[in-house]
Amino acid sequence: MLKEYKTIREIVGPLMLVEGVEGVKYDELVEIHQENGEIRSGKVLEINRDKALVQLFEPSQGMKISSAKARFLGRSIELSVSEEMLGRVFDGMGRPKDNGAPIIPEKKLDINGQAINPVSRNYPDEFIQTGISAIDGLNTLVRGQKLPVFSMSGMPHAELAAQIARQAKVRGNDEKFAVVFAAVGITFEEADFFISDFRKTGAIERAVMFINLANDPAIERIATPRMALTAAEYLAFEKDMHVLVITTDITNYAEALREVSAARKEVPGRRGYPGYLYTDLATIYERAGRIVGRKGSITQIPILTMPEDDKTHPIPDLTGYITEGQIMLSRELYKKGLTPPIDVLPSLSRLKDKGIGLNKTREDHADTMNQLFAAYAQGKEAKELASILGDAALTAVDKKFASFADEFEKRYISQGFNTNRSIEETLDLGWQLLALLPRNELKRIRDAYLDKYLPKDTKKN
Repeated sequence: MLKEYKTIREIVGPLMLVEGVEGVKYDELVEIHQENGEIRSGKVLEINRDKALVQLFEPSQGMKISSAKARFLGRSIELSVSEEMLGRVFDGMGRPKDNGAPIIPEKKLDINGQAINPVSRNYPDEFIQTGISAIDGLNTLVRGQKLPVFSMSGMPHAELAAQIARQAKVRGNDEKFAVVFAAVGITFEEADFFISDFRKTGAIERAVMFINLANDPAIERIATPRMALTAAEYLAFEKDMHVLVITTDITNYAEALREVSAARKEVPGRRGYPGYLYTDLATIYERAGRIVGRKGSITQIPILTMPEDDKTHPIPDLTGYITEGQIMLSRELYKKGLTPPIDVLPSLSRLKDKGIGLNKTREDHADTMNQLFAAYAQGKEAKELASILGDAALTAVDKKFASFADEFEKRYISQGFNTNRSIEETLDLGWQLLALLPRNELKRIRDAYLDKYLPKDTKKN
């Protein structure tokens, strides 16, 4: 029996206070019935004895609390799931947004999900090919990993997100692969870009899209990533699919969290964000992984723009603690016209060693990855030295490394947003670039691999 109350006492902005309630639970859904037949919805944010604080999903303008009734539904927000979701576009609350038919649900799932028992977690160790050399070759993505992209305002992270969603695949055996894409607090133009790109390239066929626009309520923004992860968990752990979840932009999610926290008059933490920001982000990120005995997996690539380009800001800072590395975009590379502008030196995939090597990518992957990192770092140092002291201060070897750094940026990092390189193409390109350096400088690669893979005309260097 649903409980109805005519005891709405106060509405302040998006918050509504209902008194005299019994048996109401945190996160429970609420319907507010108006005298004219209009129904608005919300969810319970807080319970204090017989008082319930409700967060409204729609604006509160025009509501008459004297005649309105609050009906508590006895359940939290749920998502109707089915394999029919693939190829469809939904709004931030899981309602169809593509003018298609409603989903006939196989089941309805609570969007807050269940935490994966640490004992039942399987270790991520299988390679996912994104087709982007700076990621596949140097900061490899592994199935079940959480690998965020740290971007800055005005950078092409939307194009990078679309490229990864379009190109990502599990190599080898014919396993089912899907992409769940959650856009949080984006503009109409950005939403149109993602939807049209997915449709034009055919990526929509294996994708589920959740689109939350900037003018949608803040509470919907908080629900959107959880909607996406609930869909991913269903596809991964009940339909045995390998699912890549891409969320953009986590910063908009955290801003919505701060907005709700301020409305509740909570004591703010760093930069005004709630003190539980770390815990809240962890409830999203920790839903990635693999489970022992289950075929499917969930891999996450959350994308966030760093406010003021500051990687010590609470959002990237806390994200870095919870996830297994980061892909850093560089404004300097973007100004040079390099796309995608991934700065490989501060980027890191903590699980890359587990997903590369013989029978996964290729036997020479680890050695060439270490050598490319070292050579690029040395080349950048040589260029910085030249900018201070002039080219005359560089040795002949330094000049080769400086030249290598330029070629590495132009040919390896900058591949555009439409080039899809296999891991073999990426590794071969790495060898072509290493051939620009004297063989005796390639100290991080075993002689057997130098003999086998180094282009023939350079082996005498």
